[in-house]
Amino acid sequence: MPLLDPGDPFPRLTLNLRGAQAIQVPDAFAGDFAVMLFNRGAWCPYCTAQLRAFQRASESLAQAGIKVAALWVDGEETTAQFAAKHGLTFPLGHSADARAVAALTGAFVNPGPVYLQSTGFVLDPQGKVIVSVYSSGAIGRLVPDDVVGLVRYMRAEHAA
Repeated sequence: MPLLDPGDPFPRLTLNLRGAQAIQVPDAFAGDFAVMLFNRGAWCPYCTAQLRAFQRASESLAQAGIKVAALWVDGEETTAQFAAKHGLTFPLGHSADARAVAALTGAFVNPGPVYLQSTGFVLDPQGKVIVSVYSSGAIGRLVPDDVVGLVRYMRAEHAA
């Protein structure tokens, strides 16, 4: 399982969304900066806090031109209930094959029960990795303020 380094193209992943819809990442982000989050599950308080933080920051993320999506192994019904309860408006993919996702991205997988450990990627408008944050447990995650600051810095440097 190779880790994704800065400059690496983000691998193509399908995010299953509610109602048999799906999106392809990074294609769904084409032309925009993006954040791709892998979370442990609806049962994880740290995941809940992270996803809620990204939702609360949705306006500042949008103003900075940053799209967000997340993915976990929980099923469609649990995911739909979680998204509704917490008012999530960004795509939250369900029913991920943790081992297949890990093989593509290097994310850590809990052996039993099987789920993805918290992982986060910031992608550039071409779908290349800017930052990878891998955790082997509950803590160690991307936070929205850091992502907004990084993208603003990168835009300022590019303009200079």
